[in-house]
Amino acid sequence: MGSTRAEPGEDERVRTIELRSGEESIRLGQLLKLVDAVPSGAQVKDVLAAGDIRVNGEVEDRRGRQVRRGDVVSVVDQEDVQVS
Repeated sequence: MGSTRAEPGEDERVRTIELRSGEESIRLGQLLKLVDAVPSGAQVKDVLAAGDIRVNGEVEDRRGRQVRRGDVVSVVDQEDVQVS
């Protein structure tokens, strides 16, 4: 069963995560654990392989991908996360 995304302006849920001072990026796998999108680091690979993660609207399957300020990470059935 697929999920639907709200059009811009429609009741979208976005959570903001701030990087520490001096940090320019965070690895996608670390971010997914930080926001509790996966219960453990061991499950990050499975979630990515399932195609349930998008970065800036593009499906992403690399847990080592560097996510930078301004990027938006979408997880199926969860709120979006914007990195700032």
